[in-house]
Amino acid sequence: MGYPMAGHLAAAGHQVSVYNRTAAKAVAFCAEFAGSVHALAPQHAVKDADIVFCCVGNDDDLRSVVLGENLGNGTRGTEGALAGMRPGAIFVDHTTASADVARELYAIATKSGLHFVDAPVSGGQAGAQNGALTVMCGGDVAAFDRVRAVGMSFSKAFSLMGPSGAGQLTKMVNQICVAGLVQALSEAVAFGQKAGLDVNQVLEVIGKGAAQSWQLDNRGKTMVADQFDFGFAVDGGSGVVVDLHEDAGGVAAAVAVPDDDEIAFAVHDDLRVGLVVGGRGVDSDGVGVHGFAFVIEASEIDVFVA
Repeated sequence: MGYPMAGHLAAAGHQVSVYNRTAAKAVAFCAEFAGSVHALAPQHAVKDADIVFCCVGNDDDLRSVVLGENLGNGTRGTEGALAGMRPGAIFVDHTTASADVARELYAIATKSGLHFVDAPVSGGQAGAQNGALTVMCGGDVAAFDRVRAVGMSFSKAFSLMGPSGAGQLTKMVNQICVAGLVQALSEAVAFGQKAGLDVNQVLEVIGKGAAQSWQLDNRGKTMVADQFDFGFAVDGGSGVVVDLHEDAGGVAAAVAVPDDDEIAFAVHDDLRVGLVVGGRGVDSDGVGVHGFAFVIEASEIDVFVA
């Protein structure tokens, strides 16, 4: 995600300094976008920058980049981004993380004379590559106003949803909505296959009616073709950490999966769970596992055709 987003910034004429935890990616970026600078640590990448954009995997990754590597015993390294930012600069975080970590880093940045905006995105890799992401932000109005025009370099919508944490909570709303669509689409695909229909033709027909959705248009035929190498991944072997958002009435929960994977779900009164899943992860044996495949396989269990 970060690579094409930074590419749009460079193409728009901004001076871009890049840091990536995988140094080879930063080297490749600088080779593609002449004039970009490869920094060896977050602290160096943000030097003299007015705006810092970040997109990593989860809460812990974000803290590591912003505050410095966790060295244990309550101590952190000295090369976090905040340590190198000049007074008044703005840190914009595009990670899908928790509202809690957004508020935590907002408070730390404010005490340091800096600004922090949580700004998770929707639109996936294709949206990043096409400069058509939807960005939902939480933070101060003044900071948002300063970053919006720059952020539109890779976005089709860049909106302030409220104070710190509101961007992450809005992303949870997005994920809950997508969960139902993905689950229903997988049920429909499984049903059509069991019924012996030409499911690709079915999708083309119903896509012209009330069943049309982004998921149907972009994920329906890939489900039929057993193609799942896109989107977010699910690593079934690494475990999940549930972070209940009490300020959302206990309804929404973010589920962070280590190694740059994240899903979200809605917990209902009857404890039914709808997963937002997609892409592929690896199991404990290093074998790829597909999020959408999980949904389809679960759907197939309950499909009956008279």
